[in-house]
Amino acid sequence: MKSLKALFLLTLLVAALAIALSETTPISEQESSSQLLRQRQHHQNHHRQAVTCNNYPRICRAAGSKGPDCCKKKCVNVSRDRNNCGKCGRKCKYSQICCKGKCVNPMVSNNHCGTCGNKCNNGDSCVFGICSYA
Repeated sequence: MKSLKALFLLTLLVAALAIALSETTPISEQESSSQLLRQRQHHQNHHRQAVTCNNYPRICRAAGSKGPDCCKKKCVNVSRDRNNCGKCGRKCKYSQICCKGKCVNPMVSNNHCGTCGNKCNNGDSCVFGICSYA
């Protein structure tokens, strides 16, 4: 039994040593692959910077876009974006959300109680984001 354990440990040690030695590459090869990687990243970053919604506004209307409007080189939806509510650069306060392009407080808004579009019934009021709380 002891010899099986020793044989297993020896096999494990040889395998680990083989893996460690096979992963090392000559320094010149590492430098050239590193340089190639930097060139690729530079090319990709340069290409990404060129394709912005400032230059091509239609990309914001493409499938999977965050919104149809372009603000500061980013696709957004000005009807619900807290940092661009109603128009680019208009920020909602901390306690507010953007509903249909207007900053509202969902804790007290009868038309947007708790979330956008949740309208309280006539006579009910919005308290803590709930219609007719008490």
